[in-house]
Amino acid sequence: MSSSSGTAEQSERDGTASADVIVVGAGPAGSATAAYLAMTGLDVLVLEKTHFPREKVCGDGLTPRAVRELISLGVPTPEDDGWIRNQGLRILGAGMRLQLDWPDTTAFPPYGLVRTRMDFDDILARHAVAHSARLRQGCTVTGPLTDDRGRIVGVSARDVDAAGRATGETRRFRAPLVVAADGNSSRLSLAMGREKRDDRPMGVAVRTYYKSPRTDDDYLESWLELWAQDPATGRDVLLPGYGWIFGVGDGTSNVGLGILNTSKAFGNVDYKDVMRRWVATMPDEWTMGDDTMTQPIRGAALPMGFNRQPHYADGLLLVGDSGGMVNPFNGEGIAYAMESGRIAAEVAAHAFARPDDAGRERVLQSYNTQLKQALGGYYTLGRHFATIIGNPEVMRLATKYGLPRTTLMRFLLKIMANLAEPGGKGASDRIINALSRMAPDA
Repeated sequence: MSSSSGTAEQSERDGTASADVIVVGAGPAGSATAAYLAMTGLDVLVLEKTHFPREKVCGDGLTPRAVRELISLGVPTPEDDGWIRNQGLRILGAGMRLQLDWPDTTAFPPYGLVRTRMDFDDILARHAVAHSARLRQGCTVTGPLTDDRGRIVGVSARDVDAAGRATGETRRFRAPLVVAADGNSSRLSLAMGREKRDDRPMGVAVRTYYKSPRTDDDYLESWLELWAQDPATGRDVLLPGYGWIFGVGDGTSNVGLGILNTSKAFGNVDYKDVMRRWVATMPDEWTMGDDTMTQPIRGAALPMGFNRQPHYADGLLLVGDSGGMVNPFNGEGIAYAMESGRIAAEVAAHAFARPDDAGRERVLQSYNTQLKQALGGYYTLGRHFATIIGNPEVMRLATKYGLPRTTLMRFLLKIMANLAEPGGKGASDRIINALSRMAPDA
């Protein structure tokens, strides 16, 4: 996104030294929050340290839950504009291959999407600007501004160039509410004393793109087992983690793998090497290899299950990865980034409608409760699931005996992608909703 109309250079003349809400980070969580807030008439300033368009490590696959958030936000997703639809999930494991369509319910659309983060984040940021949010690109936040009670009242920041080099003096931006949408590391959260919780799962994912005829695949593909040949013995060996292949529709496929910290291999293997060894076993006609790789293999952390809390305190509200909102079941983050942004904006709008500080603060505190009501029980189930599948023998048996049972796999697809219909009368919906209600909040 160029710094033209609606961006920071223009808005400097409009007085961006203060705002109703400052959003730090313009990823899916930050841009969704900003767009929703701006729709309510609040003055929103978004500070993004990079310049659009920019790279982001991701699988690029969007489940129906994420598509629902795009629809709610009002972002058009026409196929002739590069949005690649998919019909469901193809699962490979134990020598078997199972193809499942996304469930067709009233709560979620019956399709998913693929869109690279280079495009996706840019589109969402433009959408927020189109609704009058003010975006300042190349502005890295250096720390919080606090009052004598320790409450955040703004941030200090410096302009940076595309290489991250400072290009100006430190500036101060003030607002009665600050939203941390600055990702897994969330330096702003850390500066306000909110550390990560060690009792929550964490994942690592690596991915790259290959030129491949599989680019137009209309199913997301998940590999529950990753095999490679041992160069010393010539025997097949099972590698740690799970993999994916998502067709991007532009002549390439997004190929990657993820590993949970519940696995003994977490932090003890070269993930890029695992990736190369796995890809080397793929059929030649898929044309996936070093000579068709269009980008280096890059990695990113996946903060899961509300691993940073509280999500609101002392004027700072956390959305998306900054609050550890990646789904422990499947590693999906975009849907929950946008969903938390929607909930956060609704809470903030109601808070700003209160005439006094005490009333405003009481409403803002309800964000913690609303997030737990929406996702807490489900994420607790996900934490237990992540622990179980960290045992390779359990995963091997589950794959061997689970994949042949299509009805069971449809149920697992619905629970892992969090697609149970609220109030649904189907057996799977009732079971998933009941389990989520019974599980203690994350």
